[in-house]
Amino acid sequence: MDKTTFQNRVLSAEQMLYRVAKTIPRSDEDCADAVQEAILKAWTALPRLREERYFTTWLTRILINECYAVIRRNRRFADIETVPEAAVPEKDDSSLYDALSALPEKLRLTVELHYIEGYSVEETARILAVPAGTVKSRLSTGRKLLRDYLEE
Repeated sequence: MDKTTFQNRVLSAEQMLYRVAKTIPRSDEDCADAVQEAILKAWTALPRLREERYFTTWLTRILINECYAVIRRNRRFADIETVPEAAVPEKDDSSLYDALSALPEKLRLTVELHYIEGYSVEETARILAVPAGTVKSRLSTGRKLLRDYLEE
């Protein structure tokens, strides 16, 4: 894959990357950092991409790993006394957004990848590095919790 193709593929996946990143660290700044780092790491690791058709799946996996790395870095350095109250992201008023935000992280990420980003169960399993049965179980549990939350 050449530089132009890489840029085009990244630009076409940009919105999806930010939506996926938002499910893990939640802070806009952390999401932007994770996306930028993931793109940089993907560029440097591009020779290790075996099949170009899996580029988006591969990039999403790099992004998820980077999101967790950002959380680990912040956990080490953030002092609760120095974090301003304005750092808490404003919530959207939609009940679906609130319901998704209330899901545990593993379920929220699985639901986001499958239902919002449109990945198949197999692709979601490959991205999350879990068996397809685990993805199906998480989707089922996520749907039940969302239904319960939205019925309240």
